Amino acid sequence: MAGSTGRVGAAGDNAAMESLFGLLQKNLLDRRVGAAREELRIAIVTWIQRTYTRRRKQA
Repeated sequence: MAGSTGRVGAAGDNAAMESLFGLLQKNLLDRRVGAAREELRIAIVTWIQRTYTRRRKQA
């Protein structure tokens, strides 16, 4: 994932990424204190594939 490179002062540019990171923090990372880096990497990928992509609107 890459950070936004939009124009300065455009709050909507970062809304999607901020939403994703907020959900990730709340639903996954806060529950896995002390986990190994590889374990977290696998958990993040699994969460995105199973949870986040099913909840968001599909075009």
